[in-house]
Amino acid sequence: MTYAEFCQQVNISKMEIYQESFAAQRSFGRHSIRIKKEKTAIKNLDNIFGAVLKISNKKGFKSMSMRDLSQECGLSMGALYNYFSSKDELLEMLQHQRRAITGKIVEERIASESTAPGKLKAAIFTHLYLSEAMQPWFYFSFMETKNLSQIEKQKAVESELATEKMICDILIQGQDQNVFHLHDPRLGASIIKAMLQDWYLKRGKYAGNTITVDQYAEYLQRFIEAFLLKEDRCPFY
Repeated sequence: MTYAEFCQQVNISKMEIYQESFAAQRSFGRHSIRIKKEKTAIKNLDNIFGAVLKISNKKGFKSMSMRDLSQECGLSMGALYNYFSSKDELLEMLQHQRRAITGKIVEERIASESTAPGKLKAAIFTHLYLSEAMQPWFYFSFMETKNLSQIEKQKAVESELATEKMICDILIQGQDQNVFHLHDPRLGASIIKAMLQDWYLKRGKYAGNTITVDQYAEYLQRFIEAFLLKEDRCPFY
């Protein structure tokens, strides 16, 4: 699957998660969403989040005023408070939503594969394609962690550790199946995670060299497999 093909599924999945979040409790953190009409709420949440990301990636979330947000998304300040009670809560909502979207999609892709190499490829490609399709969200989450409350910072750390554990478990499975060399799976997972993050944190570097996300994903997959896969299991030996 190419990035272009993947993008269509990401948009559908994102809307589905908005719907699930709304239906489950119509609430993020301490404040309930006051809008009763699901279609209206979902449309405005997408609009609000998109406006926050656009403003924040230009001037930073801390410097963004509620008036800035109101003008960008076309909703009155009173209407905005139907969805959150403060900027802190809005920040928590964005972090929660990004984790929910990526977590669900990555888990589904990995679960669809039966072998360790297949799961590893699914994890790498899905993470990279999501970070490209949702680049402002990923960059925002990374850069704004410092502005989170202590509880939310802990959630961010736990999310990072969960991603590494997911990769680590795949590496252990590959070793158990005798298809991966015996390397430290925890260190390997940490390094793989760093290489995945490099794509969206240093996107300008790759764009300047006209490297696409498809090229990066394919090269990274081959690079990792060349190190991990035993010779008789490696498709390009």
